[in-house]
Parts: sequence; C-alpha cells; structure tokens
Amino acid sequence: MPDNESDYEDDGHDFASDNDDDETLDDEALVWQLLLLINPGDEDTALQQFARYREAREDSGDEREPVETVQEAIDWISGFYVDWKDTASFVDVIDQLAARWNLRIEWGVEDPSDDDFLDGTDVPELMSIAYDRLREHGYTLWNYDTGGDAYAGWIALRRDDENMKAVASGLGIDVQPGSEAF
Repeated sequence: MPDNESDYEDDGHDFASDNDDDETLDDEALVWQLLLLINPGDEDTALQQFARYREAREDSGDEREPVETVQEAIDWISGFYVDWKDTASFVDVIDQLAARWNLRIEWGVEDPSDDDFLDGTDVPELMSIAYDRLREHGYTLWNYDTGGDAYAGWIALRRDDENMKAVASGLGIDVQPGSEAF
C-alpha cells in the first residue's frame, strides 16, 4: 500500500481539488437526498426525476439554481409550482400529490372545484388547509421562496422534517411548512 501522496503523483487524480466539480457533486448528492425525501417509498420515481435533473443541468450548462431544475423534474409528480392567484391549479395539484399515498384532502367544502369557493380563498389559505390535513396523516406540505409571485413546494413524511430543513439549507433553498406560505 502506498504511504504518502508522492505515490499518487502520476495517476492523473487530484485529490485536493478545489474546482467546481466538487460543488456539483455536493449539489447532486443533496438533490438526490431531496428527491428521496419527496418520494417516500418510491425510489423508482426519485431515480427518474434525478435522471431528468441531470439531463436538464447538462442542457442548461448549470446556468440555473438547482431548485429551478429540481422543480422542472418533479412538477405535478412530486411537487407543485402555481401562480399566486391560481387557486384551482393549487387544489388540483395537491389532490394529485396526496393521491400518491391514497389520501384525500378535505378542503372544507363539498366541491373544491366550485368557482365561488376558489374565488373566495387564496393559495396561502389553501396551503394552510392542506398542511393541516396532511399532518393528520404523517406528512408535511413544504413551500419554498420562489423569488417571485408564485408558490412552489412538495410533500414529505412528517418524521423527515429536520432532514428536509438540512437538505434544503444545503441546497440554498429557503423552505417553510405550508402553514407559513412565502
């Protein structure tokens, strides 16, 4: 076995590299952890989304923030991104996401697609309702700061709340529970 760095000099590997590839690898590891958190018990979906994430990163030349690329890879499968006033799409996407675990959100009305109901509420209020209903079943609805006039996020197991905060922080994503919309 080699016993010092000089034994590695000619193999072409730089073990003390400070290049951007290290950051990319770190981001990819964190993205993978995020995908596992938002796809509990469904590693196949996480793998598909990770492949889409990597492909999109290559196509964009890493120009975008990781969260933007993640959102593109997970939208309407494991996450949501809706306009600030699009209550109908928010209800639809959350119902679709909750159905992955055979859950149904009780929105407090008989027909959550009713125009009067949707016109009389907003996305933050709906997000809070969904957060409360999901917590009853052991899940947490998360939202993150989009930097604009849209709402975005995902659902993860309640027991993974601390892990979600750590992974999101590592990726530079400002997340909050759905009860506290940005």
